[in-house]
Amino acid sequence: MIYTCCDSSRRAVLAQQSVYNGIDYLEVDDNPAEPMDQRQRALSVHFFHPLAAGQLTLKNVIISGGERITDVHAVAVTVGASASPATDPKILTVTVNGPGDFSTYTLSLVDPNAPAQPPPFFDPIYSSIEFSFKVACTSTLDCQPSTVCPPTPVSQPAFSYLAKDYATFRSLMLDRMAAILPAWQERNPADLGIVLVELLAFLGDYLSYQQDAVATEAYLGTARRRTSVRRHARLVDYPMHDGRNARTWIHFEASSAGDGAVIQTYASSKNLTQFLTRGSRPAFFLPIGTTEYQQGLAESPQVFELMEDITLYSAHNSMSFYTWGDRRCCLPAGATEAWLLGSFPHLKAGMVLILVEVKGPETGAPEDADPSHRCAVRLTSVQLDSDPIGGLFNLPPSANPTPLTKIQWGALDALPFAVCISSRDSGDATTSINDVSVAFGNNALADHGRTIVGEKLAIVPAPNPALTLTLSGGCDRCNPATPSRNPVRYLPSLSSEPLTFADSYAPAGDANSALNSRTVDDLLPAIELTDSDSKETWEPQRDLLKSQPDSREFVAEVENDGSASLRFGDGVFGLAPPPGTQFLARYRIGNGTTGNVGPDSLCRVASNDPVLTSGSGAILTAITNPLPASGGIDLETNDQVRASAPYAFRTQDRAVTVGDYGTMALRVDPMLQQARGTFRWTGSWQTVFIAADPKGTNVLSTARVANLKNGIELYRMAGHDVDVDSPVYVTLFIAMRICVKSGYLSSHVEQSILDVLSNRVLPDGTLGLFHPNRLTFGQTIYLSPIYAAVQAVAGVDSVVIRRFERQGQRSGDALSAGYLQLDRLEIARLDNDRNFPEHGRLALHMHGGE
Repeated sequence: MIYTCCDSSRRAVLAQQSVYNGIDYLEVDDNPAEPMDQRQRALSVHFFHPLAAGQLTLKNVIISGGERITDVHAVAVTVGASASPATDPKILTVTVNGPGDFSTYTLSLVDPNAPAQPPPFFDPIYSSIEFSFKVACTSTLDCQPSTVCPPTPVSQPAFSYLAKDYATFRSLMLDRMAAILPAWQERNPADLGIVLVELLAFLGDYLSYQQDAVATEAYLGTARRRTSVRRHARLVDYPMHDGRNARTWIHFEASSAGDGAVIQTYASSKNLTQFLTRGSRPAFFLPIGTTEYQQGLAESPQVFELMEDITLYSAHNSMSFYTWGDRRCCLPAGATEAWLLGSFPHLKAGMVLILVEVKGPETGAPEDADPSHRCAVRLTSVQLDSDPIGGLFNLPPSANPTPLTKIQWGALDALPFAVCISSRDSGDATTSINDVSVAFGNNALADHGRTIVGEKLAIVPAPNPALTLTLSGGCDRCNPATPSRNPVRYLPSLSSEPLTFADSYAPAGDANSALNSRTVDDLLPAIELTDSDSKETWEPQRDLLKSQPDSREFVAEVENDGSASLRFGDGVFGLAPPPGTQFLARYRIGNGTTGNVGPDSLCRVASNDPVLTSGSGAILTAITNPLPASGGIDLETNDQVRASAPYAFRTQDRAVTVGDYGTMALRVDPMLQQARGTFRWTGSWQTVFIAADPKGTNVLSTARVANLKNGIELYRMAGHDVDVDSPVYVTLFIAMRICVKSGYLSSHVEQSILDVLSNRVLPDGTLGLFHPNRLTFGQTIYLSPIYAAVQAVAGVDSVVIRRFERQGQRSGDALSAGYLQLDRLEIARLDNDRNFPEHGRLALHMHGGE
């Protein structure tokens, strides 16, 4: 048979007729229970139709083939199966002289008088069959023969791979034409042949550039497109960020008509409320959708939008502090509570107040106020109270109580500086300047970015039939591959830029974290897509590696010029949008450091919220941002990624050594000053004891201990138990003799020395020499800094340290050496607290002075 076919139609025809017979299949009888010399010697040849008596004899059977054993021949033929006593006329048992090898043999039925022809009434195609004697032998290979029709080799013309531009391509084609068409000598630029050559040279130049561009983008070191750099960095688990928008607190000045009015975010009401920086036009309110609004946007202002709903009350515009009749008062640094003059029943825990210095403490003039003396606090408690004797300064006392409101905020919002409430008038020493600082209410968080609603993206195109992948050479059509079409390249672009990238926000916790404690780890583009037909929503992701085949997700990819395109899934990683789909995009523009505007920069409102656009009177009289906007960062550049990405995967995310456990403890609790790990065998397994040194204190709270133990679970090695231990505090005893200069009070000098050597924060903001933040594990305590600190105190003539030792261990070794050496888990401590003398003592013997 010279053909290789996939469908055996002749077999079916031969089985249906009754004139011609043929071989259906052949079986080699191989019974493992028989002796080895009797196995594989009987061939059961199955026919389509019964054999007539004497129709086939030994002379009609020829066996050929074999590589090692070539003399296999039939010694007997019998109608019927060899293993069954019953006679089956469709089976011819052929006994051979011996088994063959592992190669292929052919059993042929021939006419003894014409060996090239089959016996009479036997089909010429099915009168022979190939078989193997070793079919029962175990094999891991496929027994079905493969059919291969290799393509006809084509001689390749000689190409010059140095041809890479228009001129070399043109010269190469003209040389080729001279070889195959020597009679064509025309070189006139107007000739049609020359025109075609030059067109093809231009196309070759363009494609060559594309090849070079693709090769350039294939490596992190040479890639120029931001998208390519991002994908290279993602291979080493480095997430390239596209910048982050800025945030600030917006303060609303509400009229009495606006009491109780609620301004909502777009997510809550589908209404837009925006805040714009100053412009050339004096209008304060710009209705969205009007010509005035478009003219305002044409000046390219920075636009912010609300991140949380706010309820307005005119009484919260500006609230005065109450000092219980005292004058020249301030809220000290670190304060977490205050009293407000008046009753504010609508003031609730969770609201944010901004403490603002509105007058110069020395002059009382608003223009002399320090704009840096502003801070935001989130209230944790609000209590209504009163002053029973009344009166602002209790002169004279009043029988009518003065309503008051006590407010408290969290420790994380503790005042970073002293807030002046009232001061002495420099022009009149008998009077005071009141309301130097006040509390602004009606504050809400806003972030940089202007929302664009309803932008129509390009329609998803249908697959192009011209781009169907054709099958390569070969003629094995038994299992043909289904031609597949190239996936649709759908990368729609946004018409406006730059796309806003923002992190998540929850209106809780301290007010400072909303502005200052932000990361770039969870940044997502502020965009949402809606299918115009099914109304299904598609959400943005940083990548599609975790997306399911039915996940309606996409990735926004930003280029160096700020333009953004959207990439969708392929049906495996993310759902591929079906052809004909059109998306409506809602997204925000505004990103990076341009949003870090200064204080009092936002002064205009644009909105389509009926709360602001309707009504008999305006509910807003002014808006501003008392604090500067912060947190905006520009997108990461390609060079920054090239410098950082190759080393990103080297980040240690497991704890193996004791040093690793200390490092991971600092990652779990950033408020720790230092941490050290120690391995100890506890009788059954290794336990890692982590000694933690917290900032600003010597005591680690139970909650922080539990949080530290739970956090270390992400990093600890299997088989290691983890426990948190306290540092070993070494209390010190220092005795010194101080000579005071004449003209100085000895007690004043002593107090100054106690302050300098204390464990407290001093009034000027500096730390005492033995403050917990200045001492950590294994830190050697030297005498020289102590001498220097004491000698620098005004009024000190000389100082001599008489004793310098561990408390309770009388020794002069440290005094003689000039330092006290501590072990790796020991921390020095000298509180000099009379209530707790066991925490370290400082003995001063003062001489001289007044």
